Amino acid sequence: MPISPDVIFRIVANRLLLPSEVTWAASEEAIVWNVRVPRVLLGVAVGAGLALSGAALQAMVRNMLADPYILGISGGASTGAAGAILFGFGAVFGQYALPVSAFLGALAASLLVFFIARAGGRVSSLRLLLSGIAVGYALSAVTSFLVFASDSAEGSRSVMFWLLGSLNLARWDVVLAISLVVVPLTGWVLMANGRRLDALMNGDETALTLGVSPGRTRIALLVAVSLCTGVLVAASGAIGFIGLVVPHLARRLVGTLHRRMLPVAACLGGLFLIWADGLARTLMQPRELPIGILTAMVGAPFLLILVRRMRANRS
Repeated sequence: MPISPDVIFRIVANRLLLPSEVTWAASEEAIVWNVRVPRVLLGVAVGAGLALSGAALQAMVRNMLADPYILGISGGASTGAAGAILFGFGAVFGQYALPVSAFLGALAASLLVFFIARAGGRVSSLRLLLSGIAVGYALSAVTSFLVFASDSAEGSRSVMFWLLGSLNLARWDVVLAISLVVVPLTGWVLMANGRRLDALMNGDETALTLGVSPGRTRIALLVAVSLCTGVLVAASGAIGFIGLVVPHLARRLVGTLHRRMLPVAACLGGLFLIWADGLARTLMQPRELPIGILTAMVGAPFLLILVRRMRANRS
């Protein structure tokens, strides 16, 4: 339903206790305030949070191809969501069964990756990377098994749509409120540890020389990133490539120092996801494309270009 920007502005201003003369229909106000505003806010939170998490992970594992899903968090959230949709897991949480089940799955995956990476010694970047990949593949297999074992065709379609990401769950509710709190807190934690991230980016030996404990720093930041990604995946599904692409764009704009790069990455991530959501809703009207399809269409070519540049630099 087309609504002019002027009407949208006055509706929002009126809701924010800035009285304006009511010249719009009740249906327009319901669409703007109950549908569009929560969706935009969730898109900003998810895009910014995934970009922040991707930037931190690339420093923690010293791999420019890392993103939030490398830790298996997406796999855990997908398994939890598939269980909720297909078999009613988490029914005790009522209307929040899907996001709560997805978050619990993401949290369990994060803990599993952490304990595997820590077994037999300190948490190194390579150990963390390999543990995340292994757990992610294992949980992806579990999710596929749940879809195969279900007799509900509609449920299977819902799982597949959720796995590709969507902001359809955006409402004025607890899920949105938690997302809007967790993302700024994660950004504050990462900014406060900006110098430590710079040190990790240069290797464990350099970090130790600068007085930074690589193992302890990775554990602390892993907890923050895992909680943030778990909350966001539970709210919007598995939206890929934002955590991979956006940090690289931010580095090209302001350099590699994390205290300057992280705010730029958060802004770019939020803007990128808002535009992707707008395209997802309009390209094939009245049907809505999963956002993950659009982000993959942008991210996959970017990944190929990045790999080619890495090869050229090595040669």
